Amino acid sequence: MKNFHLGGVKLSLGETEDQLAGKVSSALDINPDEIKSLEIVRKSIDARRNRPPQFVYVLRIALSQDSKHSHVHDKNIHLLEIESKTPFPNVSTITPPHLPVVIIGSGPAGLFAAYILAARGVPSIIVERGKAVGRRIIDVENFWHKGILDLQSNVYFGEGGAGTFSDGKLTHRSQNPYSSWVKKIMIEMGAPPEIATDTKPHIGTDKLREVLIHLRRKLTAMGCRFEFNAQVTDFVINHKTITGVVVNEKEKVKTRNVILAIGQNADDTYRKLHECGIKVQAKPFAMGLRIEHRQELINAMQYGKWYDHPQLPPAEYFVKAALKDVDRSIYTFCMCPGGAVIACTSSPGSLITNGMSHYRRSGKFANSAVVVNVRVDDFCVSGHPLDGLTFRQLWEQKAFLAGGGHYRAPAQKTTDFMLGRKSSLLGETSFLPGTETVALNEVIPDFVARSLLQGLREFNKKMFGFITEESHLIGVETRTSSPVRICRENDGQSSNVRGIYPCGEGAGYAGGIISSALDGIKAAQHLIEHLARPV
Repeated sequence: MKNFHLGGVKLSLGETEDQLAGKVSSALDINPDEIKSLEIVRKSIDARRNRPPQFVYVLRIALSQDSKHSHVHDKNIHLLEIESKTPFPNVSTITPPHLPVVIIGSGPAGLFAAYILAARGVPSIIVERGKAVGRRIIDVENFWHKGILDLQSNVYFGEGGAGTFSDGKLTHRSQNPYSSWVKKIMIEMGAPPEIATDTKPHIGTDKLREVLIHLRRKLTAMGCRFEFNAQVTDFVINHKTITGVVVNEKEKVKTRNVILAIGQNADDTYRKLHECGIKVQAKPFAMGLRIEHRQELINAMQYGKWYDHPQLPPAEYFVKAALKDVDRSIYTFCMCPGGAVIACTSSPGSLITNGMSHYRRSGKFANSAVVVNVRVDDFCVSGHPLDGLTFRQLWEQKAFLAGGGHYRAPAQKTTDFMLGRKSSLLGETSFLPGTETVALNEVIPDFVARSLLQGLREFNKKMFGFITEESHLIGVETRTSSPVRICRENDGQSSNVRGIYPCGEGAGYAGGIISSALDGIKAAQHLIEHLARPV
């Protein structure tokens, strides 16, 4: 058989995927029975230039050996080179070390590091300060509805990491060939099959929780051990080499190999790393506010008069602008169609916002972070590598107090923010446990406020109606990425302590579920190379 990739195959509204074979046969001028197989590789939506939205496909097709196709007869459809399928990252086994490998954190970086290690015959101990996902859900609901904060089981800490309570986005910029393999494993664990083909795939917080349970069972069957309610409180270092970790301030676990996948929200762990002499440095990040619109309005902006067509999913957007006057960039981040703005924190007296959606994205609101880049010189006044933690905590505490001190969020109508006036009355929002009308320029740095004012005007030019009386800004958004990098060398190990492999979002080398998983894979591969090296 002859195998091809075809790109640019389109379906209009009202057409179904059953018609793809006909589109292919027409484009190649062949009989439909010459198509022996047809598989969707990628699917996206083209909703540009006030024309009816179309679904655009990349297809993998197999034609009979005697097929007489000569060339593509549709100028919009093009042949693509067949991509080789990504194999599992190196399946040969190695002899496990005498002491166990300890993985700190059960987010995507830690879980996929554990998977790679176990597949190579090196099971690990995964220590997680929070709880398993079932119990964690109860604790988070108690926080949202009753204001009861569990310091170790919350939106940030627990099985799956912070991504468990998110939209479950799987978009990433990396060209790493293992990304398709990561999605394959997630599908095997119960994720929707379309994540393998959608251009902007997502799992949704509800489906992601199921994936985590199945993945834990899989890893346990492969020999891994999960320890929940197990916070690493100290690192035992001798002669610049890790020799153990202390759990819950009392239990010492001897090890020579630690994968550090702590996530970006464990401020106390960052401080302990610095105290132990493990090299860290300040890095830029971004902060701002959440903006929330009616999903119907976003649909109308993106799809035009076809916005309510039943085939169209809830619309998404991404907008950015370079602000030359203030030498800043502003962009939307973690956009959640049909979702909710949620309250987050892992420490009392602070309030952070994030976005979350379920798989079906059926909520009536759309939200997104609108953030401004924060340079190291904006916060690193003392030269301390952890100044970024102090900086963002300052504004998170301001937000908490401005909201009234009960985890209610400070909020403002977008139009009032642009006019510099406090909203007299707020409309409905998705935020639990509720909002308080506040002048938001009081809970964000001045340079962020000024940048937002200018940037939102630019956004409104690109998406007219983005600034509207019915939309709200809710504060604050500070956890776009870590303000700290845990320094590592080319062999994946800490710059100054051997045996520690920093990875993922918390180490400052990834952002999002897929890129964190890929960085966890990289850390595991580095560790395996080290273990396989002759002594």
